[in-house]
Amino acid sequence: MNQTMWSARIILKYTLIQLPGIAVLILVLYVARQWIEMPPWLIWGLSGLWVTIDIVFYPFVWRAYDWGHGEKNNPMIGLHGIAKERLDPCGYIFVRGELWEACTAETEAPIETGQEVVVLGIRGLTLLVKAA
Repeated sequence: MNQTMWSARIILKYTLIQLPGIAVLILVLYVARQWIEMPPWLIWGLSGLWVTIDIVFYPFVWRAYDWGHGEKNNPMIGLHGIAKERLDPCGYIFVRGELWEACTAETEAPIETGQEVVVLGIRGLTLLVKAA
C-alpha cells in the first residue's frame, strides 16, 4: 500500500469535497421527515452508510485528489526508449513496448531515428525526453 495514499493533505481534500454531499443528504432527510414519518435512527443510519461508502471508495479514488503531484511520482520518468522517428522537437518513441508522443527538452538538439532517449518528464500525454 502506498504511503502517499494516507497523507493528511489528500485525506483533507477528500473529506472537504465529501462534506457537502453528506450535508445535503442530512438536510433532505430532515425535510422529508416533516412529511413522512421517519425515525431518527433511519436518518443517522443512512448518513452513516453514506460516510461508510466514502471510506470504502477512498482507496480506489485517492489519486484523483493528489493534484499537482503526479509528475514527480510518475513511473515513466527515468525510463529509456528508442526514437521511432526524428524528434525535432516532437515525434514518437517506443518506451516499454508502447508508442508515445515525445518532445525534446527545450535545450536539447534534435534526436535521430533509432537513438536512445531518457524520459525527463510528462506534459499531458506527451513525454519530455533527452538523448541518452
